[in-house]
Order: sequence, then C-alpha cells, then structure tokens
Amino acid sequence: MSLNKNKTLIYFTLFLSCVGFSQEVKTDSTKTEQLEDVIVTATRTVRQLSSLPLPAQIISKKEIQSVNSLRLSDILNEQTGLITVPDFGGGEGIQLQGLDSQYTLILIDGVPLIGRSAGTLDISRVTVGNIKQIEIVKGASSSLYGSEALGGVINIITEKPKYGFNGDLNSRVGSFNTYDNSLNLGYRKKKFSISTFVNSFNSDGYDLNESDALNTVEPFNNQIFNTKLNYNFNDATSLLLSGRYYTQNQDYVASEDLKGESDINEWNTHLKLKHKYSEKWSSYFEFYATRYKADEYLNNPDNSRFSESDFNQLLLRPEIRATYSPNKKSAFIGGLGWNHETLKRTDFSKEPEFNSPYAYLQYDTHPTEKINIILGARFDNHSEYKSQFSPKVALRYKLSDKIAVKGSVGYGYKAPDFRQLYFDFTNATVGYTVLGYNAVSTAIPQLEEEGQIANIVVPISEFDNELKPENSVSFNVGIDYNPITSIKLNFNAFRNNINDLIDTRVIANKTNGQNVFSYYNVHKVYTQGLELNTSWKPSNNLKISGGYQLLFAKEKEAEDAFKNGNVYARLTPSSSSFQLKKQDYFGLYNRSRHMGNLKVFYEFTKLDLDANIRGTYRSKYGLYDTNGNTYLDTYDDFVKRYTIWDLAINKTLFKNYTLGFGIDNVLNFRDTQNISNISGRIIYGKLNIQF
Repeated sequence: MSLNKNKTLIYFTLFLSCVGFSQEVKTDSTKTEQLEDVIVTATRTVRQLSSLPLPAQIISKKEIQSVNSLRLSDILNEQTGLITVPDFGGGEGIQLQGLDSQYTLILIDGVPLIGRSAGTLDISRVTVGNIKQIEIVKGASSSLYGSEALGGVINIITEKPKYGFNGDLNSRVGSFNTYDNSLNLGYRKKKFSISTFVNSFNSDGYDLNESDALNTVEPFNNQIFNTKLNYNFNDATSLLLSGRYYTQNQDYVASEDLKGESDINEWNTHLKLKHKYSEKWSSYFEFYATRYKADEYLNNPDNSRFSESDFNQLLLRPEIRATYSPNKKSAFIGGLGWNHETLKRTDFSKEPEFNSPYAYLQYDTHPTEKINIILGARFDNHSEYKSQFSPKVALRYKLSDKIAVKGSVGYGYKAPDFRQLYFDFTNATVGYTVLGYNAVSTAIPQLEEEGQIANIVVPISEFDNELKPENSVSFNVGIDYNPITSIKLNFNAFRNNINDLIDTRVIANKTNGQNVFSYYNVHKVYTQGLELNTSWKPSNNLKISGGYQLLFAKEKEAEDAFKNGNVYARLTPSSSSFQLKKQDYFGLYNRSRHMGNLKVFYEFTKLDLDANIRGTYRSKYGLYDTNGNTYLDTYDDFVKRYTIWDLAINKTLFKNYTLGFGIDNVLNFRDTQNISNISGRIIYGKLNIQF
C-alpha cells in the first residue's frame, strides 16, 4: 500500500497556514433548509419530506461536501439501515433493511442504471461531485418503479446551474496514490441553461493480504462526462436533454501467470418534454436509452490469450406521464411506458430480448389537514415471465404539531435476470456447469449426447414452466416526533416477506465428478426490525445526529428445521455432533443484528471553518457455514464487530476557495480475511475553487 505523502502534506500545510486569514461567508439558510425538506422519489411528485407517509430520507449536498465523499458508496455507508457489501466481482452493492443489493433500484435523475453482471449494481462507479441531493425510499416501491424496487429506491439528483456563468473545480489526493479531479460548469439565462460535469478518478488500489500474488483491489482509472441542457419554450413548456458517459480501465490479475485488463464503457441519454395545460393538468413525455458494456481478458505468460468475456446490455424506455390535481387536497399521477432490453454476453445460450409494457396510477390525497393517504398500483406485462400487479397504500396521521404516525403496505417484485434465465457456463478448470432456467431444456440433452452426464437429479420436465419473479410484501410503521424545534426523532418498524426466492440447486451429476447447477423458486425469507433516527441542533453551529437498526433476517424453512430438531453441529471435525435448538439459528449470511451511526457537525462561523466526526458500527455477522450443516448458527465462525471513525475539516478562504483535510478510518481498522472493501486508514487533502 502506497501513500502520496508529499501532496497530502502540501494540502494540509496550506490549510493550517490559512486558517486565520479568511472572511465570513454568508449562506442562504432558508434556501438550504428548503432543499433538505423537498423529495420527489417517493411519490414522483414534489413533496415535503416531513409530511410523507413513507419511510424516506434525504442526504443533502451540504452534508456530501462537508464529509468530502468521493463515491456514492462512501456516503451511503454512513446512513441508518444501509451497508455496502462487496460482491465476488469486486463491486460494491448496497444492502437495505437486510435485503440484498439486487433488490434496490438505483436511479440518476429518476432513470435507472443498468449493468448488474452478477446481480449487484456497483455503486462505487457513481461519483458525488455533481449531486444536488440523494433521496432514499425504504420499502417495496414497485407500484411506481417496477422490478428491482422490491426493497427500495435510491435516486441521485444532479445539480442545476445557477443564473449567469458559474462553476467549481475540485481536486482531492490521498492514500494509495488516489487522485480525484472534477470540473463543474454551468450557465443559465432566461429560458436556457446548460451544465457540464467532468470527473477523473485514479488509484493504485490496495492489498490487504500480501502473502499472495493478487491485490485486493487492482489499480484502476475511470472518467465521467455528464452534460444537461434545459430550455423553457414558455411558462408552460420545457425541454430537458441530458447525457452521461462513464469509462473505466482496471488491471485484471487472476494469478502470477494469468494477467490482463478489464474495461467498462457506459452511456445514457435522457430526453424529457414537459407541458402544463392548466392549473390542474400537466404531463410529460420521456425517452431514456442506456448501454453498459464490459470486456475483460486474461493472457498467459507468453502473451497468448487464456480467456476473454464480454457483457453488452441495452435498455430503451419511452414513457408518458400525466398529473391531474382537481383541488389543493388531492392529485392523481399516471403513466404508460415500455421497457426494451437486450443483452449480449459470453456463456449465454442465446441473445435474450425482454419487452415489458407497463402502466401505473397513484392517488395522493389530504382529506383533512391531519390525514394524508396515498394509493397506488402498477401493472407490468413481460415477454419472459408472469405479469405483475404491484399495489401500495400509505397513510400518515398528524396527532399534534409535535407527533405523527404513519404506515405503508406495498408489493414489490424482482424479475429473473438474464443470467438466471440464459446462462450456459462451464468452468474450464474445475469442470462444473451452471445453466440458466431457460437454457436447461436444450443444454442437458446436448451434454448427454457428449457423454458428460452421469445421471439426472431433476427431470427436464420441471423446467417447462416459467421461472417466477421474486416477490415481497413490505410493511412499515413509524412515528415522527419533534418535542422541540431543535430535536427530531423518527422511529420505524419494518418487515419484508419475500416469496419465490430464486436460488441454485444441483440438477445433474457429471461424469467428471462435478455437478450441473440451475436456478429455481424455492425459499421464503423475511427481514424485520426497527430503525431509529434522531437529530439535535442546539445551535446554528452544532448538529448531532445518530441512527440505529435492529435486524432479524431469516429463512422460514431453516427456522422450521431448527424448531423441529433436524439440525446438528460439531465443534471440531473429530468431535461428535449435537442437536441445535431454535434459538441457535442466527439467520441469513452477511447480516448484522445491530448497526448504528453517530455524526457531529460543527461550524466555526468566524473562522469560516467546519469540522465533523462520524462513526459507524456493525455487529458480528457470518459469511459461511463452518460446521457443516448448511445453516448459519451460533456455533459458526463470525466476522467480529467493528467501528469505523472518519474525520473531516474544511476551511473557506476569500469566499471562493476551500481547503479540506480528512482521515477516513482513523483507527485503521482492517479485516484482511473477510472484508475486502475496507482498505485501512485513508489520509487526504482537498482543494475546491468556485467561480
């Protein structure tokens, strides 16, 4: 692990030498407060966060800038009930309310990102340099957003330019020779506005285990280019056109002898035409297109090709939406759209194509000043799996000016992905085979003809029907309590019941001693728990906030097995086994029973300086069954609990210059065996110039 000490020291020296020579910068506190209160993701309409009947939260631009985050994964990891989880491909997904990352929909300006090669969307590829705010909605949201919103939605909303010509330049350098540089440019005048954002991110990677030939994260570099244009034809009609391009190159090393490269190229374009017919009626037409392409290869020592693979996904989506507000107390929103999706990928039995028209309708009403009711539903008709109807209802009742209760029930679903339907992969080294559900009927007879099948475990006839989407019924019940102006308390109890969970099973044995695997609907699981968020602002300069989540995530079949006394364990391979009890079942892998966070922000107004310290806690969790019974129980080996503390200090100079210094993971926590996405202590310096 390398550290660019010289450049970090320069930033820190400049920071210390200039602390006493700046002038006070006045901010529009009213404008900032309004920004933090407004949310659009939960209902697809502008709503005050404090009045919403759904569990939701906002991460403001001010907080993102104060903590000096680089990537989306950095800032989400500090929120209650969220934790970033690395996948086998090295990407980082987000776990929300105990649900895997494949069940959370990630949006940028309301349109989805694609590229889930192994089910996980790598959120570390999203920079926060041009973000206005991040909106998080917890609980099933398929009634508005369809598939992948089974667990919730995270929407990244990018910045709009201010009047005139303006911009900012941001540069950060830190440990592991990490450089992040970005440029924001904006122009706005009368009917026209345009913004452009450019970001470059480079790192030498890091290595948590120096005993092998591989780095934990190999060196990489990526770039992002984003531009957005707005034109108001008149007070009633406006046009938005935006484009985004992302590219990344990374070393790909499988062993001392096998080395190569991995390349990612992603683009998307978004067009939206809005029109307001009257005070009651408005609508817009939207067209979205995006492509995600990933290629990688490995070469032998003589530079001959050992292996190569590619992943090429395309999504096209037109949508028309209308809003009708018969009065100030109620509003209808409805939409019609169509998803067209294709994928070309190595080790697929065919080049699949998905077509899915959909329609949704939502009614948002305030029958009285104290009550808010939201009723919504969506219908998705899919070419490859059973059609889905996704209803949702939410209610908020204001008991007094200080306390309100709210609750929601919603249906969510996750469609089978291309991999689960069409994968046709045989490991060249070990010899096992993995087949997508739709590939079984043709691949198994072919393997039999080649003499590779010893016996069939699951008859091919069981694959005549469709693989069902995973689905969930989500419950959330909460209380908002503001005893005094400076204190806010939020309590939420949740439960997600997931049915038709897609898992793998052995469907045939091969003559080489290996197995053939495929996917099927079998498991029923649930996640349930409590969330508590609180904030205290005793003065304009000081804000203290904290959050806690209690989580139980379990499989119902496993609960029954422990309850009936059918599960045994042994402490060592040579010791005798003993029967486990119901309370010995811990739950699903990679879930912690307890998680918490604490943040303290302070502004030294006279010095134009702000500082913060943030801590996150995660209790023990298990990654594998270590005593041979296929379940995670209290006698298995666990990853130990840990706490991470981060520190950031920012100093404004002459209104337009800001120097920053920080330490992420101050105590240098590392787990070299189990946690690949925590690199150790990171020291950095940062410079921001506004113009």
